[in-house]
Amino acid sequence: MTTTDHATMEARWKGRTVLVTGAEGFIGSTLVDQLVGYGAKVRAFVHYKPYAEKGHLARHLGPDSPVEMIAGDVRDAGRVSDAVAGCDTVFHLAALIGIPYSYDSPGAYVQTNVVGTENIAEACRRHSVRRLVHTSTSEVYGTALTAPIGEDHPLQPQSPYSASKIGADMMALSHWHAFELPVTVVRPFNTYGPRQSARAVIPTILAQLHSGSREIRLGSLAPTRDFTYVTDTAAGFLAVADCDRALGEVVNLGTGREISIGDLARALIAASGRDAEVVVEGSRLRPAGSEVQRLLSDNSRAREWAGWTPEVSLEEGLKRTSEWVAEHVHLFAADRYQV
Repeated sequence: MTTTDHATMEARWKGRTVLVTGAEGFIGSTLVDQLVGYGAKVRAFVHYKPYAEKGHLARHLGPDSPVEMIAGDVRDAGRVSDAVAGCDTVFHLAALIGIPYSYDSPGAYVQTNVVGTENIAEACRRHSVRRLVHTSTSEVYGTALTAPIGEDHPLQPQSPYSASKIGADMMALSHWHAFELPVTVVRPFNTYGPRQSARAVIPTILAQLHSGSREIRLGSLAPTRDFTYVTDTAAGFLAVADCDRALGEVVNLGTGREISIGDLARALIAASGRDAEVVVEGSRLRPAGSEVQRLLSDNSRAREWAGWTPEVSLEEGLKRTSEWVAEHVHLFAADRYQV
C-alpha cells in the first residue's frame, strides 16, 4: 500500500472493471491481489496454457470470484480487443522478459513486447478506456550517465530485451501524441519479492542458499541496482492510474537507494541465516557492452504527482522474500542457471 488509506483506495476502485495483462506473473498477480482487495472486478489476461495451470491466481478463482480469467496472447489483436472491451482501466504488464534469453531470440521479444503493446494500445483506443498504464523497465536507461536517473535520462538499448521495451514504450506514447489515448508509462526499478522466478538475482541467490549450497554462483558483483518491493510497485501502478498529471508521461517507480550485487548477496546470506561464499561464474556474465553497471531512480514524479511512497525497506523486503523462498524452494532449480 501507499500512504493513501484503504478506504480511499476502495472508493476509487470498487466496482471498476479492470484488465490486467500478464496477470499470472510476479507483479501482475500482486496487482490483482490489491485490486481485488479494493473491490475491483478484474479481468486477468494470461498466456494460454493447454494444461490450465492457474498459478498465482488460483486463490481468486471460483464461482463467485471477482476475477475472470481470459487466456490468450497479446500478439493476437482480436483476442486482445475482446478482453479490453468494457474495461475502465487497462494495466499492461504482459511481456517477454529476461535479458539472457533475448540474446538468443531477439525477434520473439519484438513480437511480444512491441507488437503486443501496439495491439493493446489500439484496443484501448477502439474501446475508449479511461486509462492505459503501460509497463516499462529501468533497463531501458542502460548504465546511468547521471544519477539518480530521471525520466528524461537518455534511453540506451544495451540488450535486445531493453531495445524491445524502448520500442514498446514509444509505441504506447505515440498513441497519446497521435490519438490522445490516455496512457501513462511506468518504469519499475528492479522489483523483487515473493513469487519472483529464479531468472532474477534475488531469488537466484536465495534458492541456492535455501537449497544448502555453500557457494553462491553469480555473474558480475559490481553493478548496482535500486530494488523495490513488489507490493510497493503494485501500489505505484494504482497511484499512477488515477494521476492526470501523468497522462502522456513516463513515471519511475524506485526507492532512490542503490546496492551492489556483491553487497546484496552478503545481505541475503545474513537474512537467510545461512553460511556461504560468493563465486563469480563465467556463464552468468553478460556480454561486456550489455552489462548495465548502475541503476538508481529519481522517483520525484511518482511522489509529487501521484502521492506514491515506497513503504517496505530493503532489509524488511529481503527478510520477507527469504522466508517465502525457504517455504517454496522446491519450485526452484537452484543448481541450474535460469535464463
